[in-house]
Amino acid sequence: MHSREEKLAAFGRLLDIMDTLREKCPWNAAQSFESIRRLTEEEVYELSDAIMEGDRPETAKEIGDLLYHMVFYARIGQEEGSFDIADCLDKICDKMEFRHPHVFGPLAGKTTSAQEIADTWELVKAKEKGGNRRVMSGIPKAMPALLKALSMQEKARGCGFDWEKKEDVWEKVREEFQEVADAAPEQKENEFGDLLFAVINAARLYGVDPETALNHTCEKFRRRFTYLEEQTIRKGRNLTDLSLSEMDALWNEAKAQGL
Repeated sequence: MHSREEKLAAFGRLLDIMDTLREKCPWNAAQSFESIRRLTEEEVYELSDAIMEGDRPETAKEIGDLLYHMVFYARIGQEEGSFDIADCLDKICDKMEFRHPHVFGPLAGKTTSAQEIADTWELVKAKEKGGNRRVMSGIPKAMPALLKALSMQEKARGCGFDWEKKEDVWEKVREEFQEVADAAPEQKENEFGDLLFAVINAARLYGVDPETALNHTCEKFRRRFTYLEEQTIRKGRNLTDLSLSEMDALWNEAKAQGL
């Protein structure tokens, strides 16, 4: 591992490279907040992929890519006269110190459990900006719905709004499932939303990351469907020519092979 001096030098090197590219590279010079936002989203997903795959070298690479974007935004802000990288770093440092009174504030030295910190996290955050901050206000509207639901549930839990016993959530899941089954066509969308929200809540209560769980299922579906497709091609046929029973038979073959 690197020394603190080496880490600071590496960060300084990135700042120098950004300054040079912004001044001498036509493509970099032409970019704006808006033009690189979509690219940043791609980098976040690539980092997420590397983490889920347990690929540490790739994770390090993707963290570097994301850091490059953060420095890019800060450089543009500096050119506008809005802020620079020091402002960004100071803001996150101030925020972390404020949100960790058990480490930096009046509660420093007091024995505090991880659960106690989690249980009061949202209440501490709500005290920011003079107490005018609302618990749900920090959740982006553009956030993917599954992650948004999980984030909302976690924030509510941080304020004490949660099931007393995790087992109690199943009654809610069954209730929402029945409401979907009974709903009129024009109400199906709303009821499916309620059901999905309840299932995500259940996963959270049982310590399962629903995003990871769904991703694993998607990849499993991809493997099995690809097997079905490849076996069909080998036989000189098209998928659309197969009956549902033939597809089921190939699907079960894929399952039997552990795909």
